[in-house]
Amino acid sequence: MSNKMWGGRFSERPDEIMEEINVSIDVDRHLFAQDIAASKAHAAMLANQGIITASDAKNIGKGLDTILSEIGRGGFEFKRALEDIHMNVESRLSDLIGPAAGRLHTARSRNDQVATDFRLFVRDVIDETDAALAAFQQALVDRALEHAATVMPGFTHLQTAQPVTFGHHLLAYVEMAARDRGRFQDARKRLNESPLGAAALAGTSFPIDRHATAKALGFDRPMANSLDAVSDRDFVLETLSAAAICAVHMSRFAEEIVIWTSPLVGMIRLSDKFTTGSSIMPQKRNPDAAELVRAKTGRVIGALNGLLIVMKGLPLAYQKDMQEDKQGAMEGFAALSLAIRAMTGMVRDLVPDEAKMKAAAGEGYATATDLADWLVRTLKMPFREAHHVTGRIVAKAAEGSVALHELPLKEMQAIEPKITKDVLGVLSVESSVKSRTSFGGTAPKNVTSQAKAWAKRLEKERKLG
Repeated sequence: MSNKMWGGRFSERPDEIMEEINVSIDVDRHLFAQDIAASKAHAAMLANQGIITASDAKNIGKGLDTILSEIGRGGFEFKRALEDIHMNVESRLSDLIGPAAGRLHTARSRNDQVATDFRLFVRDVIDETDAALAAFQQALVDRALEHAATVMPGFTHLQTAQPVTFGHHLLAYVEMAARDRGRFQDARKRLNESPLGAAALAGTSFPIDRHATAKALGFDRPMANSLDAVSDRDFVLETLSAAAICAVHMSRFAEEIVIWTSPLVGMIRLSDKFTTGSSIMPQKRNPDAAELVRAKTGRVIGALNGLLIVMKGLPLAYQKDMQEDKQGAMEGFAALSLAIRAMTGMVRDLVPDEAKMKAAAGEGYATATDLADWLVRTLKMPFREAHHVTGRIVAKAAEGSVALHELPLKEMQAIEPKITKDVLGVLSVESSVKSRTSFGGTAPKNVTSQAKAWAKRLEKERKLG
């Protein structure tokens, strides 16, 4: 007989290669807490429904608590011959309490077990990710308040575009993280239904109470269709989709840190805590933490793509292919968790070179739009004409290799005679950022207001738990 848990139909042992490809305990051992929690809820329900005795249910519960303790302290032997976490737990339970352990599997299958365990696991991942993103947001908000008026260049096409403030730039990632958190919360709402009791695929003839087990495990309700309950993994796909988008946000910020810390740019500095050196070049300070965050994104996107490919051709209901749903997802979630924590640390650690930022903000004629706006606002010039006039003035400044605010007034007036000395008041980078007072703009007072609002919102979230 190949396996005492399911081998009644079989007279020979599986081939050694079959055993190797079939085993999943190396991965699903990470579901031990969820598996034990679901088994305790199932046993309690079976007793309440009169399907097993209260005495058996009590012994099962005590045995499961013992196993949880053993695993927690590293004293549990996971056996590959028992294939998965479910049979490892049940086998040990049998050692502890005897034949009563065999009653635990009444009215359920490994199919609904693993679907339940993995939903519980992913739900925990979502909650942990949300907390990590909230900490990331808090770090950004703290630094945004600190640098609400610190001028830096804003970029389009990685070319200097218009002056912004460093605080404004940081708050952009607060908004992205908020949408990431929203996507994870949406995924959580949809996954929070219990597959337990769907059994193999068709439900069960036992008078079970699926609403009771759903409530015991913190689910909103049991899943309404037993085939759907055991056969879909869209809850993992949706969570991985949210994770992939979040990882892309982390990667974009990490890329900026890599650029900004380069001596060619030099707008920020990271300490020894988040940089490494070279084995041959003693002068090097490499932003390896940021580079690795950038790379971790590939793991998360790869996990999403991998599971999409696994699931794309599967008929209902459960197929063994779905055993491959966990490893990539777990690795992807772990990679994102590490990336978020690393980015949070770097946000708190980085030191901007404010003088260099300000100087860079004025390069490339970044206040040209302010000049065009002045022409429209003061001289009532149509914007397209103002754009053309400004372009000619910028060309004149470039010809003389001077900044826009350093170009003599008479040379501007040679291009547009109506220009007055008042125009000089809008051409500095400080004036530029102060003028951007529209909702969502980079004006320091806007940034301070938005950062304070976010600080208040995050504090409220913490108090609500």
